[in-house]
Amino acid sequence: MSTNDEQDNLTPDENTNLSTEAKTAVSIQVSNNSKTVKKLLLVVVAMFGFGFALVPLYDVFCDITGLNGKTNGTAVAYTATGIDKSRLIKVQFITRNAQGIPWKFEPVINEITVHPGEMKLVSFYAKNNAAHDIIGQAVPSVSPGLAANYFHKIECFCFTQQPLKAAEEVEMTLQFYIDLELPEDINTLTLSYTLYDITEKSS
Repeated sequence: MSTNDEQDNLTPDENTNLSTEAKTAVSIQVSNNSKTVKKLLLVVVAMFGFGFALVPLYDVFCDITGLNGKTNGTAVAYTATGIDKSRLIKVQFITRNAQGIPWKFEPVINEITVHPGEMKLVSFYAKNNAAHDIIGQAVPSVSPGLAANYFHKIECFCFTQQPLKAAEEVEMTLQFYIDLELPEDINTLTLSYTLYDITEKSS
């Protein structure tokens, strides 16, 4: 006998039980789907929240470890207890312009060698090639990133904004020293500056 025939021969009570069981099963399925959707929404919200929290957490982590190459943002005092003349560290200088700033910006010298603990003064050249005034801001970073903890800027043009009139040029200075505790396996540092146009933000 076919299934349809069997269902036709069921009593009204049995039909009602089957209908109730089907409704219950559907209800359970809908409830489970609803719970799954809610869980997925919570996961999405948590991911967005984690994404926003990750930026400040990463900044804190980088400030502690120096892994992203950020150097000190304000002047530091010279605190070296001496000069380690047994080591020579090569320091390279690189500059680049962010998009939209028509300045000539470059180091006067591309690299120098220094002893840990020795103070050095170097210069950078900038010229505003635009037909209007521009305020620039240089943002430094050091590689390898770990070395940022040992590169100390005593004085730096990057600490302040650099306003230049149209066609104006300037020589800007950086005074620094390398910490005596620089790890032995680091013999070369690269200091990189990126120059940004912050005229609109400063107005």
